[in-house]
Amino acid sequence: VQLQASGGGLVQAGGSLRLSCAASVDTFRGYTLAWFRQTTGKEREFVAAIKWTNSNPFYADSVKGRFTMSRDNAKTTMYLQMNSLQPEDTAIYYCAAALRIIHSNLGVPSAYGYWGQGTQVTVSS
Repeated sequence: VQLQASGGGLVQAGGSLRLSCAASVDTFRGYTLAWFRQTTGKEREFVAAIKWTNSNPFYADSVKGRFTMSRDNAKTTMYLQMNSLQPEDTAIYYCAAALRIIHSNLGVPSAYGYWGQGTQVTVSS
């Protein structure tokens, strides 16, 4: 599985961005999809995930109410709509996918076997 992330950029605080991640698969069936982010010197941080068996995404507390994750099964593309962006949201954002992941590992980077190349999001104050 190859993942191609796009949509990052520079935005002012309070602004919005929409990230996309296209997958080189015929179907998302069975896959758990996720977004993570990472800043220099820090570990990769869970942002959001959506399981194949449950269309309701799970979110990190830091983004709940501001970010919305979705997927288009026909296009095998996942999205991350980011609203009310703050400087602390500045990071490289990565999309990820996994098969056969247990619920307690949704936020664990090592549980995901497939990663996109990352897209930079910079929020200025």
